[in-house]
Order: sequence, then C-alpha cells, then structure tokens
Amino acid sequence: MLAIAISRPGGPEVLASQTVPVPRCGAGEVLIRVAAAGVNGPDLAQRRGQYDPPPDASPLPGLEVAGEIVARGDNASGWQVGDRVMALTNGGGYAEYAAVPSGQVLPVPDGWSLVEAAALPETWFTITQTLVMRAGLTPGMSVLVHGAAGGIGGAAIQIATILGARAIGVVSSPAKADYARRLGAVATIDYSTEDVAVRALELTDGKGVDRVVDIIGGAMAEKNLAACARLGHIVQVSTLDGASASLSLRTIMAKQLTLSGSTLRPQTSATKAAIADRIRTDLLPALTNPGFAKPAVTTFPLDRAAHAHRAMEARGHVGKIVLVTEFGAGD
Repeated sequence: MLAIAISRPGGPEVLASQTVPVPRCGAGEVLIRVAAAGVNGPDLAQRRGQYDPPPDASPLPGLEVAGEIVARGDNASGWQVGDRVMALTNGGGYAEYAAVPSGQVLPVPDGWSLVEAAALPETWFTITQTLVMRAGLTPGMSVLVHGAAGGIGGAAIQIATILGARAIGVVSSPAKADYARRLGAVATIDYSTEDVAVRALELTDGKGVDRVVDIIGGAMAEKNLAACARLGHIVQVSTLDGASASLSLRTIMAKQLTLSGSTLRPQTSATKAAIADRIRTDLLPALTNPGFAKPAVTTFPLDRAAHAHRAMEARGHVGKIVLVTEFGAGD
C-alpha cells in the first residue's frame, strides 16, 4: 500500500511516499481501507521530532481516518466487514489501510461523506475527554474557545453547543469570526484588535467564563486567568505560541481555578474506548440533524501530504485539512 513516512525530523519536505505492507489486523482490531485521513497538530509535532509515538504504535503519522472495514481481528466485536466508519488511530493514518482498535471506531453519521467524517475523530475525542469528561462541562456554562476557526476550536464550539453551553470564539479575522458563528459560537472576540480578557468579562456581564479551551499558551495563559469566573477550569491542549508562561498564583487561588493539560495519543485503549462511547451516546445523534453545520474541509491527495502540512503551518486556513486516497477520491 501507499503510505506517508517521516524520513527524519524536519520540515514538511521530510514526508515521503513509500510502498509498505498492509498492516496486520490484530486481536481486537479492525482493518480499515482508508478513504481520507485528517491532518492535526500532533502530526506536525511528530514530523518535527517533538512528539514520538508510543512504543507499540505505528511510526507513520496520522491519528484519524474514515473509510470502510475490510477485515476483523479476533474479539473485534460490534463491527462488520463493509461498515463505513471513522476512527481515532494510534498512528498510521497517512496510508491506504490502517489497523485500529475496535473500541476507537465510530459509525459515519448519516448524511456525511467519508472525507467529511475524517475531519472529526482526533479533535472530537480530544475535546470530549478534556472539556466534557475532565472539566465537567454542563448546560448553561460559558466556554472561551481559542483557535475557534481551526480543528480543535471548531470541535469545542460544536460540542459545547450540543451540550447546552455557550461558546465564545477567539479568532483573528472577520472571516474566521463568521465561520465560528456558523459552527454555533454565540459571540466572537478578535484578539488582534480586542483585549480577550476584557471582552470575555463584558460578554458574561462581569462574571467571567466557566471554561476555557486554549491551544495558544504563552502570554495568553495570563489572559485566561483574568477571563475566568470563580471555579473556572482552563483546558490546555496545545501551546502554539509558547510552552512556558508566567501565571499569577494568587489569581488561581482567589478564584479557585483549575488548569489541566492532556495529550491524547498516550492514553490507553480503554480510555479511548470510553471517550468513543461518550461521543456515540451524547454527541453523534446531533450530527445527523439536517441543519448541523459541518466543518469546512480542505483536501489534498495523500501523496501531497507535505503540501497539506505547509498549509496547516501557515495558520491561515479555516476548518480541517484532510488527505484523500484514491479510494476516497470519488466519495
């Protein structure tokens, strides 16, 4: 099969097309013929040599796919050959076939193409685990969402909205603000022209936000503290603008704040299966509604993965970037 490998740590040019064996479908796994594979921040970090895969995972990049099940291993219950599915992989998504633990597989929502579905798993698993299961998102809460026009931010807006919370998107342009509102944000803040903390307080009548989803880090961390309500919880899922920050411990103490961080890939199969169950029961039904706003998707052929990485690193794109195989080209 065709697959994309990382020849050495470096820039997008180190992504190389290779012909490799189709992965073996082990016990508890299904083999998926990949139609499309999403591109995510952890893929870029792995390519740079900053995010090594776990020892038992595929060294190939790619953490989410959609396609058709073509084989089942022993004890891979709940799925049949021919099922159209989307899945969180443990690596190896940038390929024409991927073996995935069956607990990390979800059905493609009715009305969604395989290419559209490939844009969901990695970000929806991440936000479900961190914002919903760990930070305890409940109806009526307000959520400040950084990077609201990207993959993680878009997922956070839609998941918060489905669960009855109010998402406030942080963006950098009017076009991105429009997109965040299309996904369900009740308001937006343009960080290039507005003070995020001041505006967040204004939008919540001085109370502050109950939850924050941050992918920025760096100097934004202090603004998140200022924007939070008492008993607020900040979820740190990436650090695009800096892995270190100067924080007021007095503010954290006075407001009784929680700051939690997480990475998804090293989690156990049992944890990932529990996240999948939560998505299946609480979130997937909403995706089949005719009026549900699908994320914007920009596609590249699988063998142009380097171009896809360059597009993502430019940080000007909206929505998700997805690699499409020959199998998915007609979907």
